Amino acid sequence: MCQVLEVSRSGYYSWRKRPKSKRKKANEKLLEQIKDIHRKSRGLYGVRKITKELNNKKKIKCGHNRVYKLMKENGISSKRPRRFKATTNSKHNYPVAENLLNQNFKVNQPNKVWVSDITYVPTDEGWLYFAAIIDLCHKKIVGWSMDSTMTKGLVINALKQAVRRARPPKGVIHHSDQGSQYASHAYQSLLKKYGFIASMSRKGNCYDNACAESFFSTLKNELIHLSRFKTR
Repeated sequence: MCQVLEVSRSGYYSWRKRPKSKRKKANEKLLEQIKDIHRKSRGLYGVRKITKELNNKKKIKCGHNRVYKLMKENGISSKRPRRFKATTNSKHNYPVAENLLNQNFKVNQPNKVWVSDITYVPTDEGWLYFAAIIDLCHKKIVGWSMDSTMTKGLVINALKQAVRRARPPKGVIHHSDQGSQYASHAYQSLLKKYGFIASMSRKGNCYDNACAESFFSTLKNELIHLSRFKTR
């Protein structure tokens, strides 16, 4: 090998015995932390999330480029989960509320703005539908419901639970997509009964309900896609 590389044997062994640089030692330690985070995330976390975890939780200061380089050199990458089809059916004749949020999701007090959405989970028995209501202030779920069918009853039960748990005052903005479940007379009547102000995304614009979409995306990527559920 020395002949191929055109170096002397003494020079090669001298290079082998040379102590590791501080940077190389630091990269080796950093790589172990990257592997640990990647393993604990079940292979889901990519460069962005791993860098955030290193800086915020492990208190290791490093940039995206350094993490990216180490991951690429060592064949570490995030899994790409399969996509689910949309659950929104906006082809109906119900009245549609005005979009009051206009993608402004910054709320500094609880019980000011609630957002809601539906997703579904594959099980061996068939689909399980899950509706959640999230308070935008702390991004926490205040109400949820699950059922084997995606009817207005699913979202009504989630709303009733949220009201029982959070006891919101009148005047809370309730934001959702234009799905028939949310636009139904039964659901809108319940919103009026509790004193909510209805708000809806524009048709076909997922960014108008991005906070709810983001929650379900995390739920799917970090739990649903990696699990098999025998029953609903």
